[in-house]
Amino acid sequence: MANSVMATPAASVAPANPYVTAQRQFDQAASLLELDPGMRAVLRQVRREFTVNFPVRMDDGSIHVFTGYRVQHNLTRGPAKGGIRYHPQVSLDEVKALSMWMTWKCAVTNLPYGGAKGGVICDPSQLSQRELENLTRRFASEISLLIGPESDIPAPDVNTNQQTMAWIMDTISMEKGYSVPATVTGKPLSIGGSQGRPAATGRGVLVVTLGACRRLGWNPSECSVAIQGFGNVGSVSAELLDAEGFKVVAVSDVFGGIYNKDGFDVPALLQHQAKHGRVAGFAGAKEEISNSALLELPVTILVPAALENQFSMENAARVQAKLIVEAANGPTTPEADDIFHQRGIVVVPDILANAGGVTVSYFEWVQDLQSFFWEEEEINSRLTRIMERAYQQIDDLAQEHHTTLRMGAYCLAVKRVADATAVRGIYP
Repeated sequence: MANSVMATPAASVAPANPYVTAQRQFDQAASLLELDPGMRAVLRQVRREFTVNFPVRMDDGSIHVFTGYRVQHNLTRGPAKGGIRYHPQVSLDEVKALSMWMTWKCAVTNLPYGGAKGGVICDPSQLSQRELENLTRRFASEISLLIGPESDIPAPDVNTNQQTMAWIMDTISMEKGYSVPATVTGKPLSIGGSQGRPAATGRGVLVVTLGACRRLGWNPSECSVAIQGFGNVGSVSAELLDAEGFKVVAVSDVFGGIYNKDGFDVPALLQHQAKHGRVAGFAGAKEEISNSALLELPVTILVPAALENQFSMENAARVQAKLIVEAANGPTTPEADDIFHQRGIVVVPDILANAGGVTVSYFEWVQDLQSFFWEEEEINSRLTRIMERAYQQIDDLAQEHHTTLRMGAYCLAVKRVADATAVRGIYP
């Protein structure tokens, strides 16, 4: 997924283990597809998990040892693809889950990739720019055994950005002795980045939201929207949804949220956030609310764009939205999913809803490999076609199997990876 602002957990209970959640979701799809036990065993586990403990020299001259991970879930359909996040709560199980979700996300959109993910346990807000650069370059060097244009291509995620990718690309290039722009995606345009990449995840959120509204017979101008997380994904989603006529009535970031049932002037809100670094204090707000309260507002559409485990059995029964579009990875536990299904709440799953970022990352990788770049209009047009086609395919499968959109997406993705695995066979 692309960079998002983190949010406080929605429930006071211990959060669900994301890897257990990812495996349970896979198990449900495997049962619907009647996969044989051997194929289930192969696809249920990650292929590689790489842990590194590496020293970084801090500004005061001291040495601090950080722990980082790079996990590859599956490489059957192509090189591994997945972001790198910096966060105090990064764990191996979280990274394993995210790598599995990336496999399905790439398969849903039919990109020639497998899934990977990476992370470093740190609080980037407590590090200087020089310390962040030192950490990034050393981590890139440590995982250089795995990453590269033909093997594993990182991208930005939570608390990482274009600059982070530029440092990684430069580090790998220095070790190779020549520039390797296709080593990462989400780079600045000046070193091989793609037009349309910063807005790609938010644009994908817009495409699938419009698709869901068409399915449900809704007029965007009659739909109110609450967005949890106002980083790159959440803010771009707000801007694009507003431009399509949706009424954005609530947004939140790590500092808290704001609400106005009559809707916000979104361009003015974006200016406020850019100036002050938070949404709190915006003049158009009628009420300040918490991240957890935002999830229970009387709105038509909820867009969780923060971290995992925002919907659980503790709060799912209080959610009033009729449609949830998962811009974040893993915001809904299986227990909450069951409650939403029973209550008739439609959920557009993360492996489709936030796949716009990896889709345009694929475009960037292709452009870097051929040293030929496309205009932004072409990027956006290709992205829209891919996301619309994927949405229609999972909707059709969901109706065929009499199941949710999530299981429709999983059936599509798991079958594609299983078919590729079967035709390649087991080596040796």
